[in-house]
Amino acid sequence: MNLDVLDVSIFDGHSVLPANRISIRDGIITEIGTGAAADPSEHTITATGKLITPGFVDAHVHTTFGGQESLACDLSEAQDLEASLEMIRGYVTATAPGTGTAAGTTDDSWVTGGGWSMADFPGGAPTAVLLDELSPDRPVILLSADHHSAWVNTRAMDLAGLDASTPTPPGGVIEKDAAGAPTGCLHESAMDLVSAHVPAASDADIRAGLLAGQSYLHAFGVTAWMDAIVGDYSGHRSPFDAYIEAEDTGDLSAEVVGSLWWPRDVDDIDAQVAALLEQRRTHGAFRTTSVKFMLDGIVESRTAAMSAEYSCACGGFGTSYFTREHLHQAFAALDAAGFDIHCHAIGDAANKAALDAFESIGNSVRRHHIAHVQVVDPVDIGRFAQLGITANLQALWACHDQQLLDLNLPYLGTERSRWLYPFKSFADAGTHLAMGSDWPVSTPNPWEAIHVAVNRSHPDAGDPAPLLPEQAIDLSTALRAYTSGSAHLLRSEANGTIRPGQIANLALASANPFALDPGRLAEVHNEMTIAGGRIVHDAIAAERQS
Repeated sequence: MNLDVLDVSIFDGHSVLPANRISIRDGIITEIGTGAAADPSEHTITATGKLITPGFVDAHVHTTFGGQESLACDLSEAQDLEASLEMIRGYVTATAPGTGTAAGTTDDSWVTGGGWSMADFPGGAPTAVLLDELSPDRPVILLSADHHSAWVNTRAMDLAGLDASTPTPPGGVIEKDAAGAPTGCLHESAMDLVSAHVPAASDADIRAGLLAGQSYLHAFGVTAWMDAIVGDYSGHRSPFDAYIEAEDTGDLSAEVVGSLWWPRDVDDIDAQVAALLEQRRTHGAFRTTSVKFMLDGIVESRTAAMSAEYSCACGGFGTSYFTREHLHQAFAALDAAGFDIHCHAIGDAANKAALDAFESIGNSVRRHHIAHVQVVDPVDIGRFAQLGITANLQALWACHDQQLLDLNLPYLGTERSRWLYPFKSFADAGTHLAMGSDWPVSTPNPWEAIHVAVNRSHPDAGDPAPLLPEQAIDLSTALRAYTSGSAHLLRSEANGTIRPGQIANLALASANPFALDPGRLAEVHNEMTIAGGRIVHDAIAAERQS
């Protein structure tokens, strides 16, 4: 591909450059300059008033899982309960046995998918009764948008043998009625009681999900990512083989680091490390140099690990999936084996436990990080920079959305609610920052996340008032986190920055956000994506001149 992008503002992954042209020849950035190229390309884009950045690097995303769900019963665009129910009704009807789009479907064929919002249900817990009305015969399992809960119908529970006598698995929650019978909502490890009975996805299904997810991310300007779970999880088969096949066939147009899944039931740490070493790939477009630990759950289901009890009648300290001894031994073994460690930590106790385990390693050259960092005790903020641990931000969540208002603040109480998403405190302490979306939990649109990071509010939030506005970061800091900051975690040489001699991985925004009022950042959208030196998304093809 040969292309000159003219009259454009350029953010190179660190700052805005004093230049207005990028020249690409044979897919390589050959020049960053001013004015026309000495040897102009016959293909040009005049991007007056727009900004070009490195392709965004999503440091925490579930590309294949999201892609598969988008091809199933996808509720991610539903705005409320009625819309969700209508989508489920339509999907069940369209895939009923005997319909033209349902070849091979039988009365026992499962309805799968997800994307429902806990905020649409009292206490965040939907019931089987609602699904029974829509699908009384076919079993249904739909994952919540955050993938920490499952909504199932009575047929699914019957097939799984789930009833009042079923013991709750360690680390799980089964929502029950007054008589002790399950009501149709399962949290954390309890999801596996039903998901274990869902027929495994085929290789073709997983590959289709990967390609659908990749296309969706490219549309938002994402050219590289860290897949946050490469392993079997909650009814999803590992995408490991699908990634390898896509790279071998040339269909993987992004750079990907897969975080190999560390199961919650590991007894023999050395054997588990050895098994992961068998899956380690250190070169190519798909690498597996990271290992993922899910340390706790989420606040909404009171499974996020807290140092003090929840401020609601249910109380409790949440769920810690690993003992202190296990984390310290596992982190040390993985660090010694050359893996970067990727943690899910929501509650303050989970963040503290991760930091303690990293501290026990001592000096490390690895690029360990903690994702989500939702509730962080102020005494622990400085430890991130001191230990060299990256804070991996899912910035879109740092606003007064309905789920935070209904299912977070009442459970956290006044003091802990002041500890939410301390982005500015991290930055001031010198913490290395990365950003990711956690799609399909929430949109992978970087500009919406950046809007919230800068404003601590979102145009569609339940309450427009900023959430802890003193924790807002500036636009340059947010852009650095979503480009060079995340690329650092991937150890990427091809993504995160713009420099001559580099293969072109670029995103062209619809406007120059540095020239906008910060309250309009969410209006910015991606117009063109170049990944691996090729145009993979183009919303302005009609405007291109030859």
